[in-house]
Amino acid sequence: MADIKIYSAVVCPYAHRTRLVLQEKGIDFDLIEIDLQNKPEGFTKVSPYGKVPAITHGENSVWESAVINEYLDEVFPNPPLLPNSPIAKAQARIWIDFANTRLVPAFSTLLRNPDPQKQEEAKQELYKHLEFIENEAFGKLSGEGPYWFGESISLVDFTFFPWFERWPALKHYRGFGVPAEFTRLKQWKHALKERPSVKAIANSKEFYIERYAKFATPVPVAA
Repeated sequence: MADIKIYSAVVCPYAHRTRLVLQEKGIDFDLIEIDLQNKPEGFTKVSPYGKVPAITHGENSVWESAVINEYLDEVFPNPPLLPNSPIAKAQARIWIDFANTRLVPAFSTLLRNPDPQKQEEAKQELYKHLEFIENEAFGKLSGEGPYWFGESISLVDFTFFPWFERWPALKHYRGFGVPAEFTRLKQWKHALKERPSVKAIANSKEFYIERYAKFATPVPVAA
Protein backbone atom coordinates (compact mmCIF):
# COMPACT_ATOMS: atom_id res chain seq x y z
CA MET A 1 0.00 0.00 0.00
CA ALA A 2 1.35 3.42 -1.00
CA ASP A 3 1.95 6.19 1.54
CA ILE A 4 0.06 8.62 -0.73
CA LYS A 5 -3.62 8.25 -1.45
CA ILE A 6 -5.26 10.66 -3.88
CA TYR A 7 -8.99 11.23 -3.86
CA SER A 8 -9.85 12.13 -7.43
CA ALA A 9 -12.56 12.29 -10.08
CA VAL A 10 -11.59 11.52 -13.65
CA VAL A 11 -13.55 14.42 -15.15
CA CYS A 12 -12.18 16.99 -12.66
CA PRO A 13 -9.39 19.18 -14.11
CA TYR A 14 -8.18 20.16 -10.63
CA ALA A 15 -7.63 16.52 -9.69
CA HIS A 16 -6.00 16.02 -13.10
CA ARG A 17 -3.34 18.57 -12.09
CA THR A 18 -2.27 16.57 -9.07
CA ARG A 19 -2.35 13.23 -10.85
CA LEU A 20 0.00 14.74 -13.47
CA VAL A 21 2.43 15.81 -10.76
CA LEU A 22 2.33 12.36 -9.16
CA GLN A 23 3.02 10.78 -12.55
CA GLU A 24 5.84 13.19 -13.43
CA LYS A 25 7.60 12.57 -10.13
CA GLY A 26 7.09 8.80 -10.27
CA ILE A 27 5.43 8.76 -6.85
CA ASP A 28 3.70 5.54 -5.87
CA PHE A 29 0.09 6.28 -4.94
CA ASP A 30 -3.31 4.72 -4.46
CA LEU A 31 -6.07 6.27 -6.55
CA ILE A 32 -9.49 6.57 -4.97
CA GLU A 33 -12.15 7.66 -7.43
CA ILE A 34 -14.89 9.80 -5.87
CA ASP A 35 -18.39 10.07 -7.30
CA LEU A 36 -18.96 13.79 -6.79
CA GLN A 37 -22.73 13.32 -7.07
CA ASN A 38 -22.70 10.65 -4.37
CA LYS A 39 -19.76 11.33 -2.08
CA PRO A 40 -18.88 8.55 0.35
CA GLU A 41 -19.57 8.94 4.04
CA GLY A 42 -16.58 10.36 5.86
CA PHE A 43 -15.09 12.02 2.77
CA THR A 44 -15.12 15.43 4.47
CA LYS A 45 -12.71 14.07 7.08
CA VAL A 46 -10.15 13.88 4.28
CA SER A 47 -11.38 16.90 2.29
CA PRO A 48 -13.19 19.35 4.56
CA TYR A 49 -14.40 21.32 1.53
CA GLY A 50 -15.91 18.14 0.08
CA LYS A 51 -13.95 18.62 -3.15
CA VAL A 52 -11.31 16.76 -5.13
CA PRO A 53 -8.42 16.51 -5.23
CA ALA A 54 -7.36 15.70 -1.73
CA ILE A 55 -4.49 13.52 -0.63
CA THR A 56 -3.52 11.70 2.49
CA HIS A 57 0.14 11.18 3.27
CA GLY A 58 0.39 8.89 6.24
CA GLU A 59 -1.83 10.46 8.88
CA ASN A 60 -2.00 13.89 7.26
CA SER A 61 -4.49 15.29 4.75
CA VAL A 62 -3.87 18.06 2.22
CA TRP A 63 -6.46 19.57 -0.10
CA GLU A 64 -6.70 22.19 -2.87
CA SER A 65 -4.70 21.30 -5.99
CA ALA A 66 -2.22 24.21 -5.95
CA VAL A 67 -1.39 23.54 -2.28
CA ILE A 68 -1.15 19.77 -2.80
CA ASN A 69 1.21 20.20 -5.75
CA GLU A 70 3.61 22.45 -3.84
CA TYR A 71 3.49 20.03 -0.92
CA LEU A 72 4.38 17.12 -3.20
CA ASP A 73 7.21 19.14 -4.74
CA GLU A 74 8.69 19.80 -1.30
CA VAL A 75 8.27 16.28 0.08
CA PHE A 76 9.39 14.54 -3.13
CA PRO A 77 11.96 17.03 -4.46
CA ASN A 78 13.12 15.10 -7.54
CA PRO A 79 12.53 16.09 -10.21
CA PRO A 80 11.96 19.66 -8.97
CA LEU A 81 8.88 21.33 -10.45
CA LEU A 82 9.43 24.89 -9.24
CA PRO A 83 12.31 27.18 -10.23
CA ASN A 84 15.11 27.76 -7.72
CA SER A 85 15.34 31.53 -7.64
CA PRO A 86 12.90 33.49 -5.45
CA ILE A 87 11.78 35.72 -8.33
CA ALA A 88 11.16 32.81 -10.70
CA LYS A 89 9.31 30.97 -7.93
CA ALA A 90 7.18 34.07 -7.37
CA GLN A 91 6.48 34.26 -11.10
CA ALA A 92 5.39 30.63 -11.07
CA ARG A 93 2.95 31.32 -8.25
CA ILE A 94 1.61 34.38 -10.10
CA TRP A 95 0.89 32.23 -13.16
CA ILE A 96 -0.79 29.55 -11.05
CA ASP A 97 -2.98 32.30 -9.60
CA PHE A 98 -3.67 33.56 -13.14
CA ALA A 99 -4.93 30.12 -14.11
CA ASN A 100 -7.19 29.92 -11.08
CA THR A 101 -8.57 33.47 -11.13
CA ARG A 102 -8.56 34.41 -14.83
CA LEU A 103 -8.39 31.55 -17.33
CA VAL A 104 -10.48 28.94 -15.52
CA PRO A 105 -13.44 31.23 -14.69
CA ALA A 106 -13.63 32.44 -18.32
CA PHE A 107 -13.44 28.85 -19.61
CA SER A 108 -16.16 27.76 -17.20
CA THR A 109 -18.46 30.68 -17.99
CA LEU A 110 -18.17 30.08 -21.73
CA LEU A 111 -18.91 26.38 -21.38
CA ARG A 112 -21.65 26.52 -18.77
CA ASN A 113 -23.57 29.76 -19.28
CA PRO A 114 -26.58 29.30 -21.62
CA ASP A 115 -26.90 33.05 -22.31
CA PRO A 116 -25.42 33.85 -25.78
CA GLN A 117 -24.44 37.35 -24.65
CA LYS A 118 -22.53 35.99 -21.64
CA GLN A 119 -20.88 33.43 -23.90
CA GLU A 120 -19.71 36.15 -26.26
CA GLU A 121 -18.29 38.16 -23.37
CA ALA A 122 -16.54 35.04 -22.08
CA LYS A 123 -15.04 34.38 -25.53
CA GLN A 124 -13.57 37.87 -25.60
CA GLU A 125 -12.22 37.51 -22.09
CA LEU A 126 -10.74 34.08 -22.83
CA TYR A 127 -9.09 35.40 -25.99
CA LYS A 128 -7.55 38.23 -23.96
CA HIS A 129 -6.17 35.73 -21.42
CA LEU A 130 -4.69 33.52 -24.15
CA GLU A 131 -3.08 36.58 -25.73
CA PHE A 132 -1.58 37.52 -22.36
CA ILE A 133 -0.16 34.00 -21.97
CA GLU A 134 1.29 34.06 -25.49
CA ASN A 135 3.02 37.40 -24.96
CA GLU A 136 3.93 37.43 -21.28
CA ALA A 137 4.71 33.76 -20.65
CA PHE A 138 5.96 32.32 -23.91
CA GLY A 139 7.19 35.66 -25.20
CA LYS A 140 9.25 36.51 -22.10
CA LEU A 141 9.82 33.50 -19.83
CA SER A 142 10.12 30.49 -22.14
CA GLY A 143 13.00 31.54 -24.37
CA GLU A 144 13.47 28.81 -26.97
CA GLY A 145 12.16 26.08 -24.66
CA PRO A 146 8.77 24.41 -25.04
CA TYR A 147 7.55 24.92 -21.47
CA TRP A 148 6.44 27.87 -19.37
CA PHE A 149 9.94 28.34 -17.95
CA GLY A 150 11.84 27.15 -20.99
CA GLU A 151 13.49 23.74 -21.06
CA SER A 152 12.26 22.54 -17.65
CA ILE A 153 8.69 21.54 -17.01
CA SER A 154 7.08 23.02 -13.91
CA LEU A 155 3.98 23.09 -11.75
CA VAL A 156 2.75 25.94 -13.95
CA ASP A 157 2.58 23.69 -17.01
CA PHE A 158 0.64 21.06 -15.11
CA THR A 159 -1.63 23.72 -13.62
CA PHE A 160 -2.83 24.93 -17.02
CA PHE A 161 -2.74 21.76 -19.11
CA PRO A 162 -5.93 19.99 -17.89
CA TRP A 163 -8.07 22.78 -19.36
CA PHE A 164 -6.28 22.49 -22.69
CA GLU A 165 -6.87 18.74 -22.77
CA ARG A 166 -10.56 19.60 -22.29
CA TRP A 167 -10.51 22.38 -24.90
CA PRO A 168 -12.10 20.16 -27.61
CA ALA A 169 -15.31 20.24 -25.57
CA LEU A 170 -15.23 24.05 -25.65
CA LYS A 171 -14.66 23.97 -29.41
CA HIS A 172 -17.43 21.41 -29.91
CA TYR A 173 -20.10 23.17 -27.85
CA ARG A 174 -19.11 26.83 -28.21
CA GLY A 175 -17.10 26.95 -31.43
CA PHE A 176 -14.05 28.38 -29.68
CA GLY A 177 -10.76 26.64 -30.42
CA VAL A 178 -7.30 27.84 -29.50
CA PRO A 179 -6.74 30.64 -32.05
CA ALA A 180 -4.16 29.83 -34.73
CA GLU A 181 -2.22 33.06 -34.13
CA PHE A 182 -1.08 31.87 -30.71
CA THR A 183 1.66 29.71 -32.18
CA ARG A 184 3.80 29.36 -29.04
CA LEU A 185 0.78 28.33 -27.01
CA LYS A 186 -0.02 25.64 -29.58
CA GLN A 187 3.60 24.43 -29.50
CA TRP A 188 3.41 24.25 -25.71
CA LYS A 189 0.21 22.22 -25.84
CA HIS A 190 1.79 19.78 -28.30
CA ALA A 191 4.92 19.42 -26.13
CA LEU A 192 2.78 18.62 -23.08
CA LYS A 193 0.66 16.08 -24.97
CA GLU A 194 3.82 14.18 -25.92
CA ARG A 195 5.13 13.97 -22.37
CA PRO A 196 4.95 10.42 -20.87
CA SER A 197 3.33 11.63 -17.62
CA VAL A 198 0.57 13.32 -19.63
CA LYS A 199 0.08 10.39 -22.00
CA ALA A 200 -0.21 7.98 -19.08
CA ILE A 201 -3.52 9.47 -17.91
CA ALA A 202 -4.77 11.25 -21.05
CA ASN A 203 -8.37 10.98 -22.22
CA SER A 204 -9.64 11.43 -25.76
CA LYS A 205 -11.45 14.52 -27.01
CA GLU A 206 -14.56 12.34 -27.43
CA PHE A 207 -14.39 11.51 -23.72
CA TYR A 208 -14.57 15.18 -22.76
CA ILE A 209 -17.21 16.04 -25.34
CA GLU A 210 -19.42 13.32 -23.88
CA ARG A 211 -18.70 14.12 -20.23
CA TYR A 212 -19.15 17.89 -20.64
CA ALA A 213 -22.46 17.66 -22.49
CA LYS A 214 -24.41 18.11 -19.26
CA PHE A 215 -22.53 21.33 -18.49
CA ALA A 216 -22.86 22.81 -21.98
CA THR A 217 -26.49 21.91 -22.71
CA PRO A 218 -29.12 23.75 -20.69
CA VAL A 219 -31.53 21.52 -18.81
CA PRO A 220 -35.10 22.19 -20.10
CA VAL A 221 -37.29 23.96 -17.58
CA ALA A 222 -40.53 22.10 -16.88
CA ALA A 223 -43.66 24.04 -17.79
